[in-house]
Amino acid sequence: MTAVAAAGTTTGTRATGVLTDIRNVWWRETLTIVRDPFSLIFSLLQPLVFLGLFGPLLSGIAGDAGAFGGSSLQWFLPGVVVMITMFGTSMTGANLQFEIMTGAFERMLATPLSRPSLMVGRALKELTPLVVQAAIVTLVAVPFGFALYPLHVLVGLVLLGIFGVGVGALSYALAIAARKTEWIFWAVQQSLLFPLLILSGMMLPLETGPEWMRIASMVNPLTYIVDAERVLFAGTLADPAVGWGFAAAVATAAVGLTVGVRAIRGATI
Repeated sequence: MTAVAAAGTTTGTRATGVLTDIRNVWWRETLTIVRDPFSLIFSLLQPLVFLGLFGPLLSGIAGDAGAFGGSSLQWFLPGVVVMITMFGTSMTGANLQFEIMTGAFERMLATPLSRPSLMVGRALKELTPLVVQAAIVTLVAVPFGFALYPLHVLVGLVLLGIFGVGVGALSYALAIAARKTEWIFWAVQQSLLFPLLILSGMMLPLETGPEWMRIASMVNPLTYIVDAERVLFAGTLADPAVGWGFAAAVATAAVGLTVGVRAIRGATI
């Protein structure tokens, strides 16, 4: 009985320790944003430009817009939010590369921080300003016909948080793998990012595209994230697309953390 209680206490302490490590890594990384708020303000320009330029062009083009309230913004805005998340979390490894060059990463590995916390904390740091950006972009779109469902948007942000942790962990692992040749990180990141975004139907509907694009979109996890976000932003929870979206997000997070932890344990700087 005592052994069982001790095991339970150890497990609880370990779980609490991981959460504390994640919080500490997140706060350490977030301080860089607090010290340089202009980067956050400047990063708002890109999603606003996409929203302002692409939104009007989609009127009458997005064939599924009627299923999302009849507004092209209702269809397009969730894709912009996903795009913000992808751009931000896929850059997690870029910041790590700088720390590798300065020796800060080696010092982090010497600390007793849990290895998953290094990736989760960094990914959450990237997500923190993205949540602010998504909220601002969403509020800006309301006067132009976007119907806001706060609870559903919150669920959508949770979904993006899970998915973002996985993408951030994969970016982290890529940076470690390319630590001796920095250009490889950017080559792989850019080569994968844009095809994934396009083949998810984020910016333009794929219904009018060739069949091979529709088939490729079915094996793209980002497709299910975008579909789930559109359903959620339209004010619907009880839709199979939401379940598929969370399944894709959890699978991405599991794969990302597994690959990332192995990359950290095998890192030799």
